[in-house]
Amino acid sequence: MKLNYIALFIVFQLVFINSVNSKESKQPRGTDANIIGHVIDAKTGDHIPFINVLIKDTRIGTTTDASGHFLLTNLPTGEHTIVVKGMGYEEKQVNFEIEEKQTKEVNVKVEYIGLQLDEVVLTASPVRSGYSYQSNQVFIGENLQRRSEVSFGEMLDGEPGISMRSMGSMPARPVIRGLDGDRILVLQDGERMGDVSETAADHAISLDPLAANRVEVVRGPASLLYGSSALGGVVNIMTTDIPTDWSLGGSGVLSGQAATVNNMGAGFARYTHGYESLAATARFSYRKAGNINTPEGEIPSTSLENYDGAVGFGFNNENVSGGFSVSLANQVFELPEDGAIEDPNETVEIRADRQLLQGRLNFKLNDFFDNAELRLNGSHFFQQEVEIENIDGEIDEDIEFEFDKYSLSSTLTLQHRAIGIFDRGALGVNFRGHTMDVGGDEAFTPGEDRINAGLFTFKEVPLSGMLRLQFGVRFDFNKISALPNELFPDINSTRNSFNYSGSVGLNIRPISQIEIGAQFARSHRNPVTEELYADGPHVGAGVYEVGCPNINDEIGHGGDLFFRWKADNFNAEIAGFINSFDNFIMFVPSGEIDEDSGYEKFYYQDDEAILSGGEISFDWTIFNGFIWSAGLDYVNGRVTGDSDGYLPYIPPFRLRSGLQYEYGQGWIGASVKNAAKKKNVAENEMKTDGYTIIGAQAGYRIDYAGRHVIILRVENLMDDVYRDHLSRIESRDIPMPGRNFNLSYRYFF
Repeated sequence: MKLNYIALFIVFQLVFINSVNSKESKQPRGTDANIIGHVIDAKTGDHIPFINVLIKDTRIGTTTDASGHFLLTNLPTGEHTIVVKGMGYEEKQVNFEIEEKQTKEVNVKVEYIGLQLDEVVLTASPVRSGYSYQSNQVFIGENLQRRSEVSFGEMLDGEPGISMRSMGSMPARPVIRGLDGDRILVLQDGERMGDVSETAADHAISLDPLAANRVEVVRGPASLLYGSSALGGVVNIMTTDIPTDWSLGGSGVLSGQAATVNNMGAGFARYTHGYESLAATARFSYRKAGNINTPEGEIPSTSLENYDGAVGFGFNNENVSGGFSVSLANQVFELPEDGAIEDPNETVEIRADRQLLQGRLNFKLNDFFDNAELRLNGSHFFQQEVEIENIDGEIDEDIEFEFDKYSLSSTLTLQHRAIGIFDRGALGVNFRGHTMDVGGDEAFTPGEDRINAGLFTFKEVPLSGMLRLQFGVRFDFNKISALPNELFPDINSTRNSFNYSGSVGLNIRPISQIEIGAQFARSHRNPVTEELYADGPHVGAGVYEVGCPNINDEIGHGGDLFFRWKADNFNAEIAGFINSFDNFIMFVPSGEIDEDSGYEKFYYQDDEAILSGGEISFDWTIFNGFIWSAGLDYVNGRVTGDSDGYLPYIPPFRLRSGLQYEYGQGWIGASVKNAAKKKNVAENEMKTDGYTIIGAQAGYRIDYAGRHVIILRVENLMDDVYRDHLSRIESRDIPMPGRNFNLSYRYFF
């Protein structure tokens, strides 16, 4: 079939090019001198489709077909230069000589140099092609330092389509396009972290932001690669705990950070020593902060203290590379629960520990599958929610809720060479499982055993030099078993499901400055334990949770579209989305108060729902280092099934604008953020007023190489009183933080 396709292509080229040359070219005709050949990737040996092939100083040219083959006919005799050029590849010139009535084979090898490699989001594609089919972002290096915060929720808040769910600084988690919880996967180096940050508003991501070397965000369904629950997107926190690229000898980084709004101080150090084919690395960070201050006073019970560290080793041989690392993390932070706010002698404290083992192996193969990657994360996570009372100087502690969780997450991805009409593709298997015991005086859910096994494949088809098709499918088997504990001694419930996710996308690059991406996806999400079995007060979150054992699996169908324009002095992106859900599981306030705990009852219930909206962002270098950036985002969430109304906890319409001046070794700028009044809310959900806050930032690279960087940020410059709609502190009378001076320093050596 492939030979027939090539034969037809050759006939077409002979007819077409001969007709064009006969009409337009002034070169001699009828020489019957032809060249055939392939354009080949010099590193992988793959044939490159739809790349331009020209004869220098003539009008004679073509593009390779889907198999990387080309044909040029009726060339003038003598010496010529063939020129190969294409997006993402070096330009290559090859000299040849041809005689009349001769057909000559000329194969050209070219090096792949990448497409804006510093911005390619590897999380979005297992073949790392650099082509996007949905909106994504990457933060690295100094760009990360400029956003350095206590948590990843605070760090990413305000980026296009990203807001944060918060109960103070530590338990602040990203929300993407209005979706929260385990619909947003937060990964560490591509695998699940093994903590419980996705389950409730009072839980934190178990990694300090200073440890991140790179953060990648995919907005929109990513279930194809990372599991059936990734309906809203992925935040992949990448570290260098397993070294993959190093220089000989020692290198590292030292950094420090301080903030006034909560008297916070933090420090971080990493050291790596590299040999010819082996490297070792170690890191450590420590952070401590007091209560958060607002324009109306201090928010009690918002202090924190945490540390984490890691040791890792990496190796890199000719055909095999990889390594492993061991990391430890400890977090202690208070929660601004209503009782603690009203009575300073009552506090609720989270104490969490995580131990993580990571392993990576990469194999270069000489077959149809030419690259294999195996990732493994194994973790133990232990967390207690402790209610502390100070009674006449006597400290009384009650463990209200306790998690003891062992997790394993592993992915094997096989990349294969281009074949037929397909470019490089991937086939992968994923396994994850955990066992979690739940205890404590107020253990409002049973424990859980969960096993998930997935099989996925991902393909890209170059349809032309500017148009590519991507498609993939994933099949998952999921088993959830409830484990009895003191409050659920007789529970005996197991749910098994087999489901699939899929996506189809297009990438269009009409010119090098413009990229258009579109994707349609189907996703499937299994309920979590809280949604199924919760029945009791959740002290840390300050709510009474009621689950539904018969709740249905959540199925979503969504479309994403983006337009991206990158020029020398202007970058812009416009993105839109619509997601329709069957059995969308909501955490709905009821207005009822539980008499014993005094908490409001929240029910997990499902219904049909639609979320739609979009983002616009741009930055424009006006002149001489002056850069204007601006953007907006909007999400509308509606219930469309048995009931009619708005979804709870949907972020408001937001605008942002900033002006920055870059001058050699430094920069200075100011920004304005505006959020509209949130009046379209769910039943029994409180409305919030709009607000406008002003910020400023200045930075200086002490040396020209940028090894010493110091940054000063001022947040909420005017010390305005405002309330965020996604704050999960029960009393909405508690405002967000006041004026804050944030100073950070980083030294690379």
